Amino acid sequence: MASTAHPDSPQSAFRMTPLERRSSLALASIFALRMLGLFVILPVFAVYAHQLPGGENEFLVGVTLGIYGLTQGILQIPFGAASDRFGRKPVIAVGLVIFAAGSFLAAFADNIWLTLIGRAIQGAGAISAAVTAFISDSVRETVLTKAMAMVGASIGLTFALSLVISPPLAKAFGVDGLFFLTGVLAVLAILVVKFVVPDASASPETESDTRSTSVRWQRVFFDPQLVRLNIAIFALHAVLTGIFIVVPTRLIEMKLPAVEHWHIYLPAVLVGFLFMGPPIMIGEKKAKTVPILRIVTLLLCLVLVLFAFLMHSVWEIAFLLALFFMCFNVLEATLPGLISRSAPKEAKGLALGIYNTTQNLGLFVGGAAGGWISQHFNAETVFIAAAFVMLCSFASATGLREPVRTIRQPGDALEV
Repeated sequence: MASTAHPDSPQSAFRMTPLERRSSLALASIFALRMLGLFVILPVFAVYAHQLPGGENEFLVGVTLGIYGLTQGILQIPFGAASDRFGRKPVIAVGLVIFAAGSFLAAFADNIWLTLIGRAIQGAGAISAAVTAFISDSVRETVLTKAMAMVGASIGLTFALSLVISPPLAKAFGVDGLFFLTGVLAVLAILVVKFVVPDASASPETESDTRSTSVRWQRVFFDPQLVRLNIAIFALHAVLTGIFIVVPTRLIEMKLPAVEHWHIYLPAVLVGFLFMGPPIMIGEKKAKTVPILRIVTLLLCLVLVLFAFLMHSVWEIAFLLALFFMCFNVLEATLPGLISRSAPKEAKGLALGIYNTTQNLGLFVGGAAGGWISQHFNAETVFIAAAFVMLCSFASATGLREPVRTIRQPGDALEV
């Protein structure tokens, strides 16, 4: 006869309650709806932009594509701090309204400049920090990484889906139609926030802290633990954009047309998600999240070195990409939870705002540096440089400590 864990047993502390699961899935769906609106544009935007007045300027096209990340990075910190002051739900709703407004402006733009402004307004709806802090408010620490993994999985699956559906949707409705779709998805996300996402608890652990106005900015900015975690996310996303400057080019050199690249990316992303679970669960249950982070960071460094020497066939690239996404997904799911547990409770939104800003800066710097290295050296040098960046991240992570966790049973979970 199968035994069931007693509600107060240690095993039950690592299981999500129905309310925690509902909160996590609802907030992950907000991320997914918003990111679908972003990702579905990326595979087809450059071709579309060239058809607009002013779109013959390659620099303007690049700025239009990249300005989203710039405005988002700049505004993550104030949005995160605002969510500490005014609450998570109102700030998330305002951010989604701004994102929707930018989407509709881009949909009706008839030149590259209006499209650029629309993209900038889209990025100004910087809700990532507020949503991540909301998740942290809504679940116990023992299941926080599991909740963050749901968000990571929703983003990754949305990315994979976008690679497949973007070209046919653009063919059917045009890229202006895709921008309009992103606005509609943002409106749907607002409805999810209003009617589906449960309110975070008003427990003594979070109420006074979340609403506190005496946020110690200096402590958050310069805390050694938080600085090391911000270095980790900066390095991870710099490497991501850096290598994707050269991987598509190498696939084209191997006679694989750009429209078929998703045949490589999609299986790699899915395999990465399939194998990300065990390391995350081990880290959570054994309270070994930091050692797992160090091991996976070092493994990713090795994968990048292999990229430099083994990109001789499409199959080798596909295999290495699967390994890359396995490591990437584990780190992407682990880091937000560590930030949440390491930050002062009264400044959790601010800390996650800094984290998301650092993430966006990594995306920008990685793309710029990867392009420069590729132009002046070669693709292999890009991967060696990326491996060095991850080695620096590993060196920084040696000073990380495992955050102290309070083991609370489901009966003590947050309630509405």
